[in-house]
Amino acid sequence: MSSPQEDPRQTPTQRSFAFLVNPTSGGGAAPAAVVTVARILRDAGAVVDVTYSPGPKATLDLVAAAVERGDVVVSVGGDGMLSSIAGEVARLGGVLAIVPAGRGNDFARMLGLPESPEEIASVLLEAAPTPTDLLEATLADGSTRVVAGSVYAGVDAQTAALVNRLHWLPKKLQYPAATVKSLATFRPTTYTVSIDGLTRSFLGATVVVANSGYYGKGMHIAPNASVDDGELDVIVIEAAGRVGMIRAFPKVYDGRHVDLEQVHVFRGRSVTVAGSPPVAMGGDGEPMAALGAEPVRIDVRPGAVRILR
Repeated sequence: MSSPQEDPRQTPTQRSFAFLVNPTSGGGAAPAAVVTVARILRDAGAVVDVTYSPGPKATLDLVAAAVERGDVVVSVGGDGMLSSIAGEVARLGGVLAIVPAGRGNDFARMLGLPESPEEIASVLLEAAPTPTDLLEATLADGSTRVVAGSVYAGVDAQTAALVNRLHWLPKKLQYPAATVKSLATFRPTTYTVSIDGLTRSFLGATVVVANSGYYGKGMHIAPNASVDDGELDVIVIEAAGRVGMIRAFPKVYDGRHVDLEQVHVFRGRSVTVAGSPPVAMGGDGEPMAALGAEPVRIDVRPGAVRILR
């Protein structure tokens, strides 16, 4: 059998797919998203296997088995689901695809992926496997975490935690409501940020180390970011008055926030961040260990994983 580096099942019409589904993504939207896409693929002659995520360790075992068979590994869920398997697909040399079915779907938005089942199926059948950058975060305890979109600390990490408690709100209101609440209660942190060896300090509300330009369900936090350039965009938002920050918040959706005086944008390949006092940290909607005096290092992994896009 050909190695996974050489093909995901030769020609597109012969592709086989291993769908890994997070059944809780998007408030339970993921299973419904699978049905139509899988039917279209099977009607086109593709082999489709669907598995609902049985837990982190078992899911990685499923990834390994799928890559060994030459299947395209399909993440069905949100950004957290994608990041949970992207690193393993990259390590094994497999091919990854995305069926966006989460609350945010920000990495899919960055890639310009469609939303309709028919268009998604067309991408899976016809798109070429394209090398795509990832992030790798090395935490203070020495453990590592691969992330597709961004790692962030401060107000935005607190916002992500609040979103998980606002399911009673309509989806389109969850992130804005959580953000406003976080901005109204945040306490500034002194961030020490080193980018390719050059160190700066800021009294700030948040720091974002971005591969993807989008996070928080459509916020264009890093408007110049690219997943193909082998670089990271670092966004530092200095502490300002709460009322001013709340008023400026809508600018994040179209990227105009980068013109504000308190917003700084940098670029580099390797970034370390520390915070005092400690502050919440997250990656692609999932919580990570708190950011404290011991720095976290984030490196770009250029072209680490091939994605159908």
